[in-house]
Amino acid sequence: MKKLVTVILIFLSLNLFSQQDPLFTQYIFNKLAINPACAGSHDYLTIDALYRYQWVNIDGAPKTLNVSAYSTLRNPHLGVGLNVYSDVIGPTLTQGALATFAYQILFPESKLSFGLQAGYKYTYIFWAKVRPFDAGDPIVNAQVKHRAVPDANFGIYYYTKKYFVGLSSKELLQNEMNVVSINGRDEYTKLLRHFYGMAGASFILSKDIVFRPSMLMKFVMNGPPQLDLNASFLFVNTLLLGCSYRTEKAFALMTEFNILEYLRLGYSYDLWINELQSHNKGSHEIRLGFDLDIFKKRMLSPRFF
Repeated sequence: MKKLVTVILIFLSLNLFSQQDPLFTQYIFNKLAINPACAGSHDYLTIDALYRYQWVNIDGAPKTLNVSAYSTLRNPHLGVGLNVYSDVIGPTLTQGALATFAYQILFPESKLSFGLQAGYKYTYIFWAKVRPFDAGDPIVNAQVKHRAVPDANFGIYYYTKKYFVGLSSKELLQNEMNVVSINGRDEYTKLLRHFYGMAGASFILSKDIVFRPSMLMKFVMNGPPQLDLNASFLFVNTLLLGCSYRTEKAFALMTEFNILEYLRLGYSYDLWINELQSHNKGSHEIRLGFDLDIFKKRMLSPRFF
């Protein structure tokens, strides 16, 4: 746990992005976790399960599981979805579940979607796992009041078959969590509002190769902006190979394999190229995706986003 504290201090000294909100390298395949307006952007039921193990070899490193599902309804203007997650960092556990509703304005060659998510967020601290330097620390010895609080997100998403752009904001309610009383005074952690901007495009280079650049911008109060730049190639609509650069000096390699028409397997590996590099062995992320044609519509092929 001392090693984790050291890494956190390194992160603070580098002014890196806060991890109140779980983030993923393979965000382009997990957009519902970032923007609720993406619900219904496919003409079928999409289910994605993603597990991320960050900073391997560091005691208490973040481990995140995210499962999302979304689909259009028989009314093509409507989309619904569900996003659930569990995020473990050291002795803390954060869980959430959010239902999603999206309304789409249909244009001849594009769609404009507005989405809203609502649900709950819960954080728990396993004090038995904490080994404080000062056994008399009042925060450790105080009675922490854990509670589930309501949570809400909003997003806008515009897309065609060749490109997309989206804006979203999360933790809109900025609720207080983990209240503790010390000497008659309440101390608490507060959810901070997060803002995201995403964009991507596909360029058909040949009948067998598609180039897909994308980007994700992130901003949270009291933290610097962060930018992810991705570039990938899709071969024969079956194998994807790509790389990503994050402005906190992290580099990632990623791949996806379409096992069947409706089943996809993805993997990414993050490598830090800053002071954190000597403290860990990178970050792993594995994803399993399903596309189910529950309304017997003609599935979009190929799927670029």
